[in-house]
Amino acid sequence: MNALAARRRHPAAIAVLLMIGLFLTGAVYAAVAPEPADATTKALPAQSVEEGKALFRANCATCHGLNAEGRATGQGDKVAGPPLAGVGAAAVDFQVGTGRMPMAQPGVQAQKGTVKFDEDQIAALGAYVASLSPGPAVPSDEAVDASKGDPALGGELFRVNCAMCHNFAGSGGALTRGKYAPALKDVSAKHIYEAMATGPQSMPVFNDANVTPENKRDIIAFLDTVDRQESPGGLTLGSLGPVTEGLFAWVFGLGILVGCAVWLGSKAA
Repeated sequence: MNALAARRRHPAAIAVLLMIGLFLTGAVYAAVAPEPADATTKALPAQSVEEGKALFRANCATCHGLNAEGRATGQGDKVAGPPLAGVGAAAVDFQVGTGRMPMAQPGVQAQKGTVKFDEDQIAALGAYVASLSPGPAVPSDEAVDASKGDPALGGELFRVNCAMCHNFAGSGGALTRGKYAPALKDVSAKHIYEAMATGPQSMPVFNDANVTPENKRDIIAFLDTVDRQESPGGLTLGSLGPVTEGLFAWVFGLGILVGCAVWLGSKAA
């Protein structure tokens, strides 16, 4: 008993107990924790990875580095292209599939443009980037099927998480330092899902812990409904809210009143 009590009072006893506790906690968590739903876990075809690597080095390495490690410009904290390990195939499919990458020239924000690769090449680029480190995968057709979503719930989620930048109807809006939130009209469901999962430009990442895959589909269903519905009130004026509506009222309303005043004045004379 005296020997056991002496061991308990040993200065290293607390440190040993903490290490054992941390080890057991980590082991239990690794055994029972669910695997992230948006991680790329399936085996990637070696041929696709090699094809993607060749395409990457020919078209992307100038900014992102030969091994996608990123590349600095040498101007303070500015980078020519960020490292891509962990961004996943979804980020590649969004950026390249919307023509934002490769960028024609550096700018504050990559703009949507002409797509320069076909679907097989985009998939190969995504396979290569996904092979560097697990990340969000390209969503399945079922995951982006608007007919299986709840537009009402999607509208609530959109107004809470997205409307402050993209406008209540997804018409887009200005941000700081020349950046902007693009309009979401006629954007494919797959690219909307990928944008939520990867957070391009100034957009935050909405991973599956923040917005579940089902809720992402609900948001897609809401935006699909907004795209298809007609405006019962007539002209939408870009769905930009009271700014355009007020401008329209002032310009046309006052214009009509001034015209009437001029006409009445001429008649009186």
